[in-house]
Amino acid sequence: MSNGDDGFSDVGEIDRARPAGRPSIGVALSGGSARGFAHIGVMRTLFANGIVPDIITGTSIGAVVGGCYAAGRLDEFEAWARSLTRRRVFGYLDFSLAGSGLIGGDRMFSQLEKTLGEVMVQELPVRFAAIATEIGTNHEIWLTRGRLADALRASYALPGIFPPWRIGGRWLMDGALVNPLPISAARALGARLVIGINLNADNFGRGTVIQDHGPDAEDDLRREAMRATRGLRGRAERLLKRQFFGTPGRPGLSTVMIDALQVVQDRITRARLAGDPPDVLISPRLGRVNLFDFHRATETIALGAEATEKALPAIAEAIETLA
Repeated sequence: MSNGDDGFSDVGEIDRARPAGRPSIGVALSGGSARGFAHIGVMRTLFANGIVPDIITGTSIGAVVGGCYAAGRLDEFEAWARSLTRRRVFGYLDFSLAGSGLIGGDRMFSQLEKTLGEVMVQELPVRFAAIATEIGTNHEIWLTRGRLADALRASYALPGIFPPWRIGGRWLMDGALVNPLPISAARALGARLVIGINLNADNFGRGTVIQDHGPDAEDDLRREAMRATRGLRGRAERLLKRQFFGTPGRPGLSTVMIDALQVVQDRITRARLAGDPPDVLISPRLGRVNLFDFHRATETIALGAEATEKALPAIAEAIETLA
C-alpha cells in the first residue's frame, strides 16, 4: 500500500479488488497541462467506486498522474499539487538560455524523482505506458519499461518550453503531438473496456473560422510602443520571465506554445475519437481553467471528480454489458 488509503503495491491486491468475470479495464488519460490535475479527481472517484484499472495509458500530465497512481504515489503527488501557489509554481521554473527549452526542468524533475524514486515501469502492478514523440522521425513511442520518472519526463517535454529527454538512444518530447488521448494504446495493451478522460473537450467558442479579419488602430499604437522601448535591456532573468509569461497586452511564450499545442491536440483528439472512440468518455468542464493555472489544483481536482461521478452509471452499464 502507499502512505494513503487508496494506493496499492502488488498485483495480488488489485486482483482482490477486481470482481470475477469483470472485463479488463483500461483508463486513457489525456494531456492538458494544469488541467491534468483533474485526473487526480477522476482516479480517486473510480477507485472509491470499485473501478480499478488493469491498464493505464497517459500522455503528458496524464502520464504523470497515471504513473503516480500506478506506483501508489498519488497521495504524495496530490499533496504537492494542492500546495502549489503562484509563487511556488514560479519557483520551479529554472529558466535557461542554453539547451533546447526555455526551462531546464531540473527543479520539477527533482520533485518527481523524490516522489517516485527508482520505480520501474515494468514492475508496476498494472500495465502502464507513457506516450512520447520522437524528434526527427515523429514516431509515437510507448514507454513501457525503464525508470518511471524518466518516462514521465519524456512524455511531458513540451517543445520550446522543456528540453527533450533521451531514453534508449531516442530524443523524446511531448506525446500530445501524436496521441493526446491514448485510447489505442490502452486497447493494444489488453483493455477490453476503455475509459477515456479528455481534458480539452470544454472548448465552446474556440476553434471556429473567422472569415474576415484585418488590422485596427491598436496595432499602430503597439508598434510605436515597441519602437520606443527597442534597445533597452534589463537583467537576463527579468527578460526571460517577461518573455515566458508575457504582459497584459501581449501573450508570452508559454501561452503561445501551450495554446499551439492545444490546437494540435484538439484536432488530433477529434480525429482519433471519430475512428476509435472509448467505451466511456469522461470530459470534465475545465474551460475556465487556464492551461497554466497550476495553483488551482483543488478546484481542478474537484471538477474531475464531479465529471466522473456523472459517468459512473455509464461505466457500470458498460462493465455489465461486457461481463
